Amino acid sequence: MAAILAFAGSNSSKSINYQLVKYTTSLMDNHTIQLLNMVNYPFPMFGEDYERDNGYSNSLVELKDDMAKADGIIISVNEHNSGPSAYFKNLTDWLSRVERKFLDGKPVLLMSTSGGQRGGITALEATKTVLPRFGAEVVATFSLPSYSANFKEGEGITNAELAKTHRAAVDQFLSKL
Repeated sequence: MAAILAFAGSNSSKSINYQLVKYTTSLMDNHTIQLLNMVNYPFPMFGEDYERDNGYSNSLVELKDDMAKADGIIISVNEHNSGPSAYFKNLTDWLSRVERKFLDGKPVLLMSTSGGQRGGITALEATKTVLPRFGAEVVATFSLPSYSANFKEGEGITNAELAKTHRAAVDQFLSKL
């Protein structure tokens, strides 16, 4: 049984990426899942002056420690203006200051979704490029386009082909744990 930490790169209370992560973890039997809602993790904008004057918050250090304890990480990034959200970028900035390789050796399932036909793919690809700098091994990716047309809360992914692709990504991730 593996310990999996899962969260969305969004701090929105209505995050569709959080819904995708929640659904994804519901498919993982026989594993210990720690599902984080990032609404509960407000961090100030990173700045060297702020860091010097205030140090690191307990919640940031606890998040970094939870990542270190996990056997694998699931992240679904949201997209703002063709890139990862400012919240997610800020989160990685803070985590990398506490420990540069905060994802050292961790297998990662990286996902994204959006209301549009591209499914947040630009943010996913940018994040896929950056996470290895922090020690992550991105072992599988999945993008869900047109969230409203392809996902129903309580049911999950409604498009059969996308559901099959998602399941393959989940299985690939689990095989690395």
